[in-house]
Amino acid sequence: MMCADKTFWEKAVEFHGHACPGLAVGYRVAEIALEHLKEIRSADEELVAIVENDACGVDAIMVLTGCTLGKGNLLFRDLGKQVYTFGSRSSNRALRIYVDDTRVHPSDPQKDRLRDRVFAGTATEEELAQFEQERSRWIEQLLHMPEEEFCKVEQIDFQFPSKALLFTSVQCARCGEYVMEPRARVRDGKFVCLDCFEDYTRGW
Repeated sequence: MMCADKTFWEKAVEFHGHACPGLAVGYRVAEIALEHLKEIRSADEELVAIVENDACGVDAIMVLTGCTLGKGNLLFRDLGKQVYTFGSRSSNRALRIYVDDTRVHPSDPQKDRLRDRVFAGTATEEELAQFEQERSRWIEQLLHMPEEEFCKVEQIDFQFPSKALLFTSVQCARCGEYVMEPRARVRDGKFVCLDCFEDYTRGW
């Protein structure tokens, strides 16, 4: 008997390692982006994604959209916000998705105390079971939450980043390891990698 193909959600869970609300947030964001842009998973650099956090949801975005660090079409801005920008090179359209954290992670003192006990390793077996049940229920709600309740989507003007380039590697004069030329520095007239480079500053 042949196994049924895995759903994108199952693939995202497998890639991430476990199911959690954060992963569900990224999954919904990616679904909404693909729907609005009328795009499918990016085989190359047809899509560009800019994420403003490094939370669990980014893994789901990579799985669904095909935007990855390795292909150069996933860009990380360390701003700590639930904001995601997606651009389609084929249609020259882009959108910004903002997820209100208070809507997807509403505060509930009782549930917050339970979560704290679980994360602290002090929860009982019964509390652990309750926590898993609550978390599974919340994941399902996130996966099926109406878009207007889940996030704000706006079409934006977007300056597409250049496509990923290939660079020559140069050998570091200190450690002997090779580094891509744009990341090398010059020290005593020789190329060195960033690990071996000693920056000079007078506070300017």
